[in-house]
Amino acid sequence: MTDTLLTYWNELATTPHLRAYLGGAWTLYIVWLCGWIVLQKREPAATLTWILMLALIPYVGFIIYFVFGPQRIHRQRLRRGRARQGMSTYSDVSAADADCVELAKLAQATTGLPPSSATRAELLVDGAATFDALVDAVTRAIDHVHLEYYIYEPDQTGTRLRDALVERARAGVAVKLLIDAVGSSRVSSRFLRPLVEAGGLVAWFHPTRLRSFRRPWVNMRSHRKLVVIDGLIGFTGGVNVTDDENERIKADAYRDLHLRVEGPVVRSMQLTFVEDWIYGAGCDVAVFAKTQLWGRERAAPGPVSAQLLVSGPDSSWEAIHRLHVGAIHEARERVWLATPYFVPGEAALMALTSAALGGLDVRLLVPRRSDSIFVTWAARSYFYELLAAGVRIYEYGPRMLHTKALVADDIAVVGSSNFDHRSFRLNFEASMMIRDDAFVNNLSALLASEFESAREVSANRAVSLWRDRLPEAVARLFSPLL
Repeated sequence: MTDTLLTYWNELATTPHLRAYLGGAWTLYIVWLCGWIVLQKREPAATLTWILMLALIPYVGFIIYFVFGPQRIHRQRLRRGRARQGMSTYSDVSAADADCVELAKLAQATTGLPPSSATRAELLVDGAATFDALVDAVTRAIDHVHLEYYIYEPDQTGTRLRDALVERARAGVAVKLLIDAVGSSRVSSRFLRPLVEAGGLVAWFHPTRLRSFRRPWVNMRSHRKLVVIDGLIGFTGGVNVTDDENERIKADAYRDLHLRVEGPVVRSMQLTFVEDWIYGAGCDVAVFAKTQLWGRERAAPGPVSAQLLVSGPDSSWEAIHRLHVGAIHEARERVWLATPYFVPGEAALMALTSAALGGLDVRLLVPRRSDSIFVTWAARSYFYELLAAGVRIYEYGPRMLHTKALVADDIAVVGSSNFDHRSFRLNFEASMMIRDDAFVNNLSALLASEFESAREVSANRAVSLWRDRLPEAVARLFSPLL
């Protein structure tokens, strides 16, 4: 075999005008690849980054871009239409507060979900409190339990929730679990078998199998964490189902934040889940025919102004990104942001620095070291501009900070979306925008305590060319791809 390969190689090497042929093939590859990428009409920086990177990897670069390159998913309109048939009253619309009209209208225009309300909105700090509240709500379910998660691990935490779902399914409760095929790749059919045998339904979001002549969806995930119980109680936020986020099991579990809501806004969460289920499972809305989607009684409007924000690659509006930037621009006193992954685009970076230069109290909370050193470097590359503008930056540790929250004056946003390109453009995300004095005060108090326990980054900190500046600069170069 070796001799045969060597013979072929020698014949190839002696081919006349070989360099000209290879040069011509490489030129055609670059022209074709550039045309494909440019026609995507992305930001110039992201487009140039892809072109420069893939030009250095002839032919193999095509495979990389085919699998991991940016895509738009035009969800089948027929499926979305079926999801909304008979659901014209899916959310009790509440009049937007006079001081928040523009943001509420922006959110509705970009997501299709109107401003609503909640009778109760409760912050759940860390995984243990979140899982206790979630399992308690599941065990009380009488009609249905709908769950959508990015990461669902078959560990102690995942088994505890699965067993609660199995018990409810055996009692006749309709259980549907939608999990992301990449984030929950460790989940096996054996682990899910008790739930399926009890009558529960399981579907995978964007399976990673290859499809003939179609680009795989490896790079587009459902990062949402949504739970709807009986159409009356909803959970969303940043906590995945894993021991890595359960401090009762692991002392170094992620520091995170989740949200439990009741009231009319749960209808928007329900609609989002139904659409994702129909899309992910490839089924008809008829599978929900016997389910009391909106609860047995219509929920009365509550005192808490709430609006669900959803975004994903099936929409070009980048709704959550726009709402973050819009809320920062509208702020007059403070902007407090907590995120595990900070890789802002030009609009977001401009909004933060403008707010700080305008004299607002702008603070950023990030992990001292995230679970990706490359993302940590990329985030720190922005510190120089932020600090120069007057932004106060805090690095949380030693636990990994996984909280995703924003406070802009009296507006709060809590959800699954990080402050980076991937969350704003590639992932399917869900966040909740809330305007309520008590809720905002609670979140502000929590963030204030996090700032106190974190290490503030000094503008005069010592930085090394090789250990800090160079890695950060390289990571920033690829930030549009993160």
